[in-house]
Amino acid sequence: MPSEPGPPAQPAATPAQGAARDAAADGPARGAAAPSGLRLSPLTPADLEACLALDSTALGGLWSAQQWHTELAAAERPGLGLWQGPALVGLTCGWLVVDELHITVVAVHPAHRRGGLGRRLLEALLAEAVGRGACHATLEVAADNGAAQALYGALGFQTAGVRRRYYRNGQDALIQWRRIGREASSGDR
Repeated sequence: MPSEPGPPAQPAATPAQGAARDAAADGPARGAAAPSGLRLSPLTPADLEACLALDSTALGGLWSAQQWHTELAAAERPGLGLWQGPALVGLTCGWLVVDELHITVVAVHPAHRRGGLGRRLLEALLAEAVGRGACHATLEVAADNGAAQALYGALGFQTAGVRRRYYRNGQDALIQWRRIGREASSGDR
């Protein structure tokens, strides 16, 4: 795999198994305490093993160790983890390109799904991107992943197009986007 992975063959906007993940809303401050003893913090290369383990459990092994290392090491790729003690129970990552955040992964451990963690993570990543000057956010989601689409819709994402046969299994992906930051605050979504 090249040192700069392209979009994953099975994007993390939906898990490899097709199960929905929730996402997150505490600010991205390092070590910020979240409800229920959870701690939100930026992901770093030191978190590689924890990311690989969660990827395997929640997404069926979406990315290789090299892809994860690249994701965690690049400054233009913000990533946030939600920790319960030493265990990584959720994560989200994205790529900042000029003024746009491309959300590459949102994953929550199966034992912690349906509790709003995915939403909290995603909201925190959006806030991080706004803090870095992003005005737009985009992601791909499986066309049949109604739970993920409901989450993204609740956060203001709208479908802007379709990527035919985007996933490994031949399934289509919906391209979703939304304005963030000052533009979104003015009601221009």
